[in-house]
Amino acid sequence: MNIEVYDKEITSELMDLLLSADPDKKAVLSYTSGSVVLVCTDNDIFVGIAVLLEKPEVFELKNIAVLQEYRGKGIAKSMIAKVKQLAKELGATILEVGTGNSSLSQLALYQKCGFRMHSIERDFFGSYAEPIVENGIRCIDMVRLRVEL
Repeated sequence: MNIEVYDKEITSELMDLLLSADPDKKAVLSYTSGSVVLVCTDNDIFVGIAVLLEKPEVFELKNIAVLQEYRGKGIAKSMIAKVKQLAKELGATILEVGTGNSSLSQLALYQKCGFRMHSIERDFFGSYAEPIVENGIRCIDMVRLRVEL
């Protein structure tokens, strides 16, 4: 496995991976432009992607996704560690990530990686064209987590 900064155009394969984590293509396009993109490859196959948005002091992990068949192998944890390292090198003091209230495995992952719950944006996903349901729970609110770098 190799994790590195990706400075080329987002391919349809990578876009599909991003959309697996955030189904709002318009939103994905808005934050991938101008952000730092990291990819994880295995034998020239894209198996993971992460998008780091640079902001003053508080950077944001906007999207992270791993191919279904590669999940559970520590790739997301490795990618998050790389994102944290890169954010710190770029001057961030805090790294933030947001996920849905129904994203139970993601909430667990981020906390295992040192993030702590910070705030809730009520009705954040209520405006999505199609309702999101995970783990039998309607995704409505954005849970924001932070880690100090």
